[in-house]
Amino acid sequence: MIEKNEMIFGVRAVIEALDAGKEIDKILIKRDMQSDLSRELFAALRGRMISVQRVPVERIDRITRKNHQGVVAFVSPITYQLTEDIVPFLFEQGKSPLLLMLDGITDVRNFGAIARTCECAGVDAIIIPAKNSVTVNADAVKTSAGALMTLPVCKEQSLTATIKFLKDSGFRILAATEKGDYDYSKANYTDPTCIIMGAEDTGVPYEHLKYCDEWVRIPLMGKIESLNVSVAAGILIYEAVKQRGFKE
Repeated sequence: MIEKNEMIFGVRAVIEALDAGKEIDKILIKRDMQSDLSRELFAALRGRMISVQRVPVERIDRITRKNHQGVVAFVSPITYQLTEDIVPFLFEQGKSPLLLMLDGITDVRNFGAIARTCECAGVDAIIIPAKNSVTVNADAVKTSAGALMTLPVCKEQSLTATIKFLKDSGFRILAATEKGDYDYSKANYTDPTCIIMGAEDTGVPYEHLKYCDEWVRIPLMGKIESLNVSVAAGILIYEAVKQRGFKE
């Protein structure tokens, strides 16, 4: 089990790591940093699906006392994949793939719990956006009980483009939303399916909902207005398992 993410400090060291093909998960850069070397770093980052945050230097100082030069990069414990590479492979295996897309989810513990459920239920891959999203770090791996080390995770620049690709590939796109037209158990999960789960506070945004084939909701009988997203994901995933038939 990974105890902590590997970190790389210093502008030149991060540039060299990028050039060497290291899987960088996130980079923190001092907010007011401006130099020829920093411009070289941003040039190296152009077109890459890496989260970059401009932060006060004090935040970086709290992470390390080393000579960081205003830059620290976190190396991902996994290699991210692309949906367009995974899908043909799944079809070639004769599968009716089941995918889960996490749209705007930022809590790593929920991510880890969802990944654990996905692995147990035989979900084929998780899809996340490159920005404003959880990523696979040490906390997520630990919460997933190691599932994130074996379950494919696809990181995508545009979820809209990914949804369109999946629809063109024959997938039904099913969104879990309080705006749902009917109970989740009435949806069809037997065909190639991608379930989209949104953030607990905002849900799946309309820009993605409008491309979905089905909007479903989970009935709530109590006074609290929403379920924890990892619980909600588990309910839908196992409805899919039930409809598809349990396989040893």
